Amino acid sequence: MHENTKTKIDAWLNGSYDENSKNTIKKLIEDGNEKELEDAFYKDLDFGTAGLRGVLGVGTNRMNIYTVGNATQGLANYIIKQGEDACKKGIAIAYDSRNFSREFAEFSAEIFSSNGINVYLFDDIKPIAILSFAVRHLNAAAGIVITASHNPKEYNGYKVYWSDGAQVIAPHDENIMNEVKASSIDNIKKGDKSRISIIGSDIDDLYLKEALSFRINSKAIENQKSLNIVYTPIHGSGYKIVLDCLDRFGFKNICSLSDVQKPDGDFPTVLSPNPEEASALKMAIDKAKQISSPLVLGTDPDCDRVGIAIQNDSGEYDVLNGNQIATILLYYILSSKKENSSLAKNMYVVKTIVTSNLLKVIADDFDIKIYDVLTGFKWIADIINTKKDDVFLFGCEESHGYLFSDFARDKDGILACAMLCEVLAYCKDNGISLDKYLQNIYTKYGYYKTLSIPITKKGIDGAKEIADMMERYRTNIQKEIGGIKVSTFTDYKSKKNYDCDGKLLNNVDLPASDVVQYRLEDGSTITVRPSGTEPKIKFYFEIAENYTNIEETEKLVGKKLELMKSIII
Repeated sequence: MHENTKTKIDAWLNGSYDENSKNTIKKLIEDGNEKELEDAFYKDLDFGTAGLRGVLGVGTNRMNIYTVGNATQGLANYIIKQGEDACKKGIAIAYDSRNFSREFAEFSAEIFSSNGINVYLFDDIKPIAILSFAVRHLNAAAGIVITASHNPKEYNGYKVYWSDGAQVIAPHDENIMNEVKASSIDNIKKGDKSRISIIGSDIDDLYLKEALSFRINSKAIENQKSLNIVYTPIHGSGYKIVLDCLDRFGFKNICSLSDVQKPDGDFPTVLSPNPEEASALKMAIDKAKQISSPLVLGTDPDCDRVGIAIQNDSGEYDVLNGNQIATILLYYILSSKKENSSLAKNMYVVKTIVTSNLLKVIADDFDIKIYDVLTGFKWIADIINTKKDDVFLFGCEESHGYLFSDFARDKDGILACAMLCEVLAYCKDNGISLDKYLQNIYTKYGYYKTLSIPITKKGIDGAKEIADMMERYRTNIQKEIGGIKVSTFTDYKSKKNYDCDGKLLNNVDLPASDVVQYRLEDGSTITVRPSGTEPKIKFYFEIAENYTNIEETEKLVGKKLELMKSIII
């Protein structure tokens, strides 16, 4: 066992920690479970692309009352340093359906209040978009959400938002973490709840009024308001407000699984509450088959991600990936706004560097500016903050996250569900299916096949393996991959762009990030990055081909993809 791990374990055994936690550690020691101890204590949880996130349990690398307390005290110290006005503006706190989410939220509220900071605590589980909206509406100094988003049930997390309603970026993220590191359980302030105000449905109503303004084709919705659509919250926080939003948009025949898959941190009906995975939508798809619904919607525990399944022209159900959903939404928004003459030159779109290049092709066709940013919606929000004279139209990332407005500054699964229903209504009103709508986009712009392959590497050894893999990719530029010549290689950590011979072409105008990306001469792209929230290294593949029909095109890209997978070492 590493010395640093031993030191942290001794600190817990001899510190002001509860006896149950100490007994858990002692039992692991008695059982000789060094691997579990190492993973629980080898490091402190830190801020990744989505804040603090980890497995529930005892340890410095775990989500528990102590790591949450330290994070909260650190954030409180940072808010205090912003001045008395920031303390008066206060902090908004939301939480989802995960185990201990409410307990962590209430404990955090008590700590902020005890530090002289006003607190707005939600009375029920709420989606990410509602917290982001609340921070802006209440003019709060900051916000937090207790959630681990789409991670397995063993996880929980702590997302931090700043006054713009977006997740924190530099310098705030680094400064907050420094405050957290300087804190300890012995200086956490507790015992004063006098500054806590409870907030609830009034914020929901204000959000929904704003959301309603994003309808583009009210006539199509009115004509197709009886569409039978299946929705599941996958045991998460969308269970009420998504249905309310769809009703206000005009969709009156929603078949909800909110009673069957009601809020539950154990997620008993799914293997994983991740709507990116087809298994999470299985129960909803089964229901759709019974009633012949053309669309299935599912949101994750904090309702920031949306997964969908559509009924194809053969009557079967296809689960779409995040890039396909983004493609449908972007093309619908741009084409509909062009049709009703509301598309303006100063509008723009933002996507992440691992999101499909098809979106750029579509945006270029409509002569709309599109920006590439690093993974994480905080970078999309950063563009919104920067381009104040222009109009934000749509933001997306391949992991099923979408944003349509600037009144919220993070992934918005509520409005995404409503907009997808509107696309369906538009399609039905024009005599085509969603499946055909997507195929028509491919026919016009080309078929872009994307695939994400995550590889899990747990613990301290896994973290080293991932670091070593990234270093090998960074220092050994491939001249060809799968028999296809490399056009450019980009190292986002050094912020350099090279040709296949290692010659510097230009610098990258983005913050440094541990990501490498190959662009091949045939237009294919391969991106490799460590996950910011899980012990994984992720490989993103994209292959572009002319589109004939789905079967033939899939065969072509499938063969090429198998060759390109040789890059995984």
